[in-house]
Amino acid sequence: MPEPEKRATLADQVSEATTSRLSVYLRCLDQLAEAGVATVASNTLAARFGLNAAQIRKDLAHFGELGVRGVGYDVEKLRRHLREILGLDRTSRVGILGAGNLGLALADYSGFRDGFEVVAIFDTDPAKVGRRTRRGITVRHIYELRETVAREGIHIALIAVPATAAQDVVDLVVASGIKAILNFAPGALRVPPHVKLKSVDFTVSLETLSFFLASDRDGNQP
Repeated sequence: MPEPEKRATLADQVSEATTSRLSVYLRCLDQLAEAGVATVASNTLAARFGLNAAQIRKDLAHFGELGVRGVGYDVEKLRRHLREILGLDRTSRVGILGAGNLGLALADYSGFRDGFEVVAIFDTDPAKVGRRTRRGITVRHIYELRETVAREGIHIALIAVPATAAQDVVDLVVASGIKAILNFAPGALRVPPHVKLKSVDFTVSLETLSFFLASDRDGNQP
C-alpha cells in the first residue's frame, strides 16, 4: 500500500482525468474477474469495453510496470493495485450535509463502491433533526458537525444544500477538518488549497444534453 507521502506525490503528478479513467479500468477489471478472466492485454481490455489501448498503457505507466510484455495484465493483481492507488484499500467515511430529497437519497444509496461508508447526515431544520433515514442514520444538527467528524473519522463531505447556503456549509466543513468535498449545489464555491472540491452540477449536464438535442434538431431541419 502506498504511503501517505507517496499518495500526495501521485496526486500532484497525475491528472484528475487520469484518475477518473483508473476508476473506469477498475470497473472493467471487476467484470473480467467475475467472468473468471485471469489475464488481459490492453488491446483486449480496450476492445471489450470501448476504451483506448494506448491510453490505458500510458495511464498505468504512471504507476510502474504493471503488466508483462506479450502476456498482459494479471487481472486480480491489477485490481488490487488500482484499489490501492485509488485509496479503496481502506474505508473512507462520508458525511452528508443536507437532509432534503437529494441528501436522503444519497444517504440511503446502496450503490457506492466498497471503500465508502455514509456514517452521518446533517441539517438545520428542526423538523428533520433527530429523524432517521431508511438505513437508520440519524439526522444531526449541523452544530454537531465538528464533534461528529472527529468522533466518526469522517473523510469526505457530500454537499446537498440549496445554493444560497452552500458556501457557508462548505466553510463549516473545511473548519471541521475535512479535506475532500463532493458538491451537488449549483454555483462556484471557494475552498483553501489544501482541500479538494469536486462539483456535480445537474443543471450543466442537462443543458449540455439540451444543446445536443437542439443541435440535432437544427441540423435535421429541411
